[in-house]
Amino acid sequence: MTGQKRKPSREEIRESLRKRHGERTQRVLENSKVAVAGLGGLGSHVAVMLARAGVGSLHLIDFDRVDLSNLNRQEYWISQLGQYKTEAMREILLEINPYLCLKTDTVRLDEQNILEIFEEDPIVCEAFDRAENKAMLINTLLAGRKDVMIVAASGMAGCHSSNTIQTVQKMKRLYLCGDEKSGIEEGESLMAPRVTICAAHQANMIIRLLLGETKV
Repeated sequence: MTGQKRKPSREEIRESLRKRHGERTQRVLENSKVAVAGLGGLGSHVAVMLARAGVGSLHLIDFDRVDLSNLNRQEYWISQLGQYKTEAMREILLEINPYLCLKTDTVRLDEQNILEIFEEDPIVCEAFDRAENKAMLINTLLAGRKDVMIVAASGMAGCHSSNTIQTVQKMKRLYLCGDEKSGIEEGESLMAPRVTICAAHQANMIIRLLLGETKV
């Protein structure tokens, strides 16, 4: 039987990231906070990428449980089937960095609770599947929060060219990632490659914003 592996200290993890990023970048990221609304194909990958990059605080919001149909494109495992996605993602992220500051809300978002739930989040990643839910979150936040930055997504279904997925600044406080065309509404399926590419666009834009880069 193998012995229990030693958990790296907070200082060891930070030093490893600092060597990769440099002191300024690491200091900014570890003191940053990002909310991820929806922990499916987009949000589960975004959360993992931000954790790996060294973002210190993540706010995870989803009401759903891990289902077998999620495993074709989401960051979950068979052992997590039936768990709330907030709980499953917490497990995954703490395996990446056990010193992350994580806040979870296992709740369905609506126009009545959005502003309260996100009141302390300077950047929100919109990671819903359905267009009407995306619009509700974005419109409510833009109208009710004058300081929030939103990185949203639209169009990543099917197996179309990877090169059609891009990041566009739609408004001063709104960025949109995807091809803006392909979606489940058109009857196309969601597959891991293009969904993950779009999630990477979102995560990269969020990191750029945290570092003070507002251009796409």
